[in-house]
Amino acid sequence: MRLISGLALGFAVALCPAAVQAGAQQYEPLAASVQAGLHAAIADRAAPDPQFPSIQEKVNWLTDMSSRLTRRMPDREARLDFLKTVYYEAKRAGLDPQMVLGLIQVESGFKKYSVSSSGARGYMQVMPFWIKLIGSKDSNLFHMRTNLRFGCTILRHYLDMEKGDLYRALGRYNGSLGMPEYPRMVLAAWEKQWAWGPRVIGPR
Repeated sequence: MRLISGLALGFAVALCPAAVQAGAQQYEPLAASVQAGLHAAIADRAAPDPQFPSIQEKVNWLTDMSSRLTRRMPDREARLDFLKTVYYEAKRAGLDPQMVLGLIQVESGFKKYSVSSSGARGYMQVMPFWIKLIGSKDSNLFHMRTNLRFGCTILRHYLDMEKGDLYRALGRYNGSLGMPEYPRMVLAAWEKQWAWGPRVIGPR
């Protein structure tokens, strides 16, 4: 893939916000304790109830993000359900929800049934091998909440592996560790399309 300068990349993302650069997480054997922990994180089926610092911030965030997402998701009810779930699953994994929105933009262009050439599925382009590793036989990667939970849990796992280095964690997520294009695209989408408040990767 041709290298793109940071300035040109940001400009390209701004002009083509639906550009898709889906990759593929690489299979790596997991220690039993890590596998058990990830399985437990996936298996929690509590209904998403995103907790915002205040009711006003909840209203402000959902209103702002919803207006930005309208063109990609015209149905208001589905759009708000999606945003609430992104917020819930991102915060649950200690991730910034706006960064997750940037990742989804780059990975799938917000297409629920997107499938990459390598077989990655859904909004966050999760590889099917994760179902066997940490999911269950009824895990459906085209189900919105399942896909978002797997994606956020996997990215958190990579962040832990990389000791909080988001750039390298994004490379692992996309299967392009050591190559700059994908992390730059996600960070540019986060900054240009979804920035809201301070950029924070929260604690687990």
